[in-house]
Amino acid sequence: MRVPVAIASFSGPWGPIWVASTPKGLLCISLRGGRAHLEAKAEAWGLEAVDDGESNERAIGQLQEYFEGKRERFDLPLDLRGTPFQLRVWRALQAIPFGQTRSYKDIASELGHPAAFRAVGRANGSNPVPIVIPCHRVLRSDGGLGGFSSGLDIKVQLLAMERGRKRA
Repeated sequence: MRVPVAIASFSGPWGPIWVASTPKGLLCISLRGGRAHLEAKAEAWGLEAVDDGESNERAIGQLQEYFEGKRERFDLPLDLRGTPFQLRVWRALQAIPFGQTRSYKDIASELGHPAAFRAVGRANGSNPVPIVIPCHRVLRSDGGLGGFSSGLDIKVQLLAMERGRKRA
C-alpha cells in the first residue's frame, strides 16, 4: 500500500498555492506549479496523491499567517525527502533569521565546505517546501538574487515583504 499524500490549495498572493503532506508532515509546497507539480513529485517518491484539505489545515493556516504578517517562523512537522547533503542545507536555511539573508557561500562555509557553494545552490533550488524552509533568503555573494524555483519575481516580493516588517 502506498503512503497517501494529502493535497490541498488556498489563495495566496500570486494565485493558488498548493500544499501536500503525508501523515509524517508537510512534504511539498508549490507556489506556481499547481496540483500537477505536487502529483508528479508524489508519484516520483512512490506516494499516492489524494484530495484532503483537512490534513493540510495547519500548514495552510501558518502560510496564511505568514502572508498576513502575523508569522515569522513555522512550527510544522516536515517529511523531507532528499540526499543527506540536501537535508543539511535545508536545516541551515531554517536557521536564517526572518528578514535577513545569507549567501550560498555563507551556507557552504557554515556546513564546513566553503567551495561547495554551487552544490548549496542546487540543494537550495531543490527545496520542496519554499517559504517554510526560507530558500528565498539566500543570495549570491555579490548580493545578486541568484535563482528561485518559483520565479525571481516571487523571491523579490518575499524579501521585500520580510524586510518591510522586520522588527527593529
